[in-house]
Amino acid sequence: MNMKKAGDKTAIFETMSVPKALAIMSLPAVVAQLVATTYGIADAWFIGCVDNPYMIAASSLVQTFYLILMALATLFGSGGGNLLARQLGKGDSEGARKTASYSIVMAAIVVLCFSLICLVFMEPILRILGASDNTLGFAKQYVLAATVVGGVPIVLSSTMPMILRSAGYSKEAGIGVAMASIINIALDPLLMFVILPDGYQVLAAGIATALANVIALAYFILMYRKVGRSSVLEVPKRLEHLDATSLKSLYSVGLPAAIALLLFSVVTIVLNLLAASYGDITLAALGIVLKVERLPQNVGMAICLCMVPLVAYNFGRGDLKRMDSFFSATRRVLLALGLLSMGICIVFAQPIVSAFLDDPEVVHVGTALIRVRAISFPLMLLGLQTIYFTQAVDRGKLAFVLSVTRYVLLCIPSMLILNALFGIDGLTWSQSVSDTVFLIVAIFTYLRVRKQIGTA
Repeated sequence: MNMKKAGDKTAIFETMSVPKALAIMSLPAVVAQLVATTYGIADAWFIGCVDNPYMIAASSLVQTFYLILMALATLFGSGGGNLLARQLGKGDSEGARKTASYSIVMAAIVVLCFSLICLVFMEPILRILGASDNTLGFAKQYVLAATVVGGVPIVLSSTMPMILRSAGYSKEAGIGVAMASIINIALDPLLMFVILPDGYQVLAAGIATALANVIALAYFILMYRKVGRSSVLEVPKRLEHLDATSLKSLYSVGLPAAIALLLFSVVTIVLNLLAASYGDITLAALGIVLKVERLPQNVGMAICLCMVPLVAYNFGRGDLKRMDSFFSATRRVLLALGLLSMGICIVFAQPIVSAFLDDPEVVHVGTALIRVRAISFPLMLLGLQTIYFTQAVDRGKLAFVLSVTRYVLLCIPSMLILNALFGIDGLTWSQSVSDTVFLIVAIFTYLRVRKQIGTA
């Protein structure tokens, strides 16, 4: 490997103890995700201070737009980061440099097109997502600020840290992600209750998100300039040309990862539509529950994302024993996280929900929802790890099949069928049912893929 280009990060991938390497990669990302999730929760809490359930419902609906932006970031951040890590493992520094540059430029181009589509077709899209006359105006406010205006900086400030992390700069990536969230949290009350008039709290949340990510993007540009002296990373000057093999590898991993988030968005849409049939109170309660669920989910995904370059690098290098060690260590961490999160949500369900909105009906519905859905936390995290593993070992098509299986063949049908048979109770239990089945599928898939790879 070109040691000048690898910098001092090679030891993390090759020689450092597995627990220490995983901790060095994961802790900054986990802290950043905790801060980011706290922002999402704080965002809902600040809006909830207005005691307007329609604003809460609208903020739940527009999460679909944010998920799509994150899917675009994942397409190039995960796809490019995976390829970059494998290229570094093989010693191809120039290929890794081109991959990083290409991923960032393409992310900017694609999200700009998406933002323009949202600007032109905003109202019909929101209606399809389930916006009512009570929530449409509030939803428009957020989409205009955070998707149309803020789309490019939001996506780039998510894509660039993924690339940074894949090159071994997890701390630098985590600082930028946490910075965006902290600034967002600080701007929320200032814009909601001081600068903008009453009734524009959702717009204020969108503006805060856009501004925070603009600042984070400036940080990442400066960071790329700094680490570029001793790594493969640089601020892109043009759209790099990648050979057909590299493009296939990038998109075969990035597309399934992005589609997985998009399919999650579809699941959220279906869940919101089914919940909306029980009234705006249920939809508001579900919006709170989904935000709470993001804590273990996002932390678990952050850990998996940090596992990916460690697994991918050693897969590319041919060190299968070390690759297995990273997978096993990650699995133990995810299981502990899932069980801890499940216990907290079951025991403290009522105070958690009431902290967002002190409405007796919303608290009653939300408490029942969160206690049941928390059962799926450990199942979900262990199942998702297999999808990330298949991406790391360049099994993009299989990762796509797993994502389709989880969301299209299991999650959506279970929601529709159980809701039709048992009403809101069935809808509440559907997540645990589908995640149990998927975990079984994931275990057998992992064993088959590992056998195909060979022996250490």
